[in-house]
Amino acid sequence: MRHAIALTIALFAGAGIVRAEDATYPNITHDELVKAIEAKKVTLLDANGTETYKDGHIPKAIDFEKQEKDLASKLPADKSALIVAYCANERCTAYRSAAKAAKELGYTNIKHYPKGILGWKSAGGEIEKAE
Repeated sequence: MRHAIALTIALFAGAGIVRAEDATYPNITHDELVKAIEAKKVTLLDANGTETYKDGHIPKAIDFEKQEKDLASKLPADKSALIVAYCANERCTAYRSAAKAAKELGYTNIKHYPKGILGWKSAGGEIEKAE
C-alpha cells in the first residue's frame, strides 16, 4: 500500500514538470504575422530543413538547420524581440527545436506560426527560394 501511495505522489509531482523540448510556445495568427513582417518587427526561424528551405520559405526567414550553430549572430540583440518559429503545418513539431534554441539564447518573446509554410502558401503568402 505504501508503494502505491508513493507511486501516486511521484506521478502527480512529475506531472507538473515540463521538459524544455516539450515546452509550448504561444501561437501567432496569419494576420498577426503578416503585420509583424510588414512592420519589420519579427525574426523568422524556418525549421523545415535546408532542402525544404531552398524550395521555398517565408521571405527573410532564417534556415534554422543551416544556421543553428551560428544562430546567436543571426538573431537581434534585443532579447525581447519577436521571434517566430515555423515548420510545415499544424501537425509538424520541428519548430520546437528552433524555438528552444532561441529560448536557450535568452529570447523571451518566442511564438509559433502553426500554419507553417504550407499554410503560408495556401493563404497566398509570398515565398522566397534559396540557391
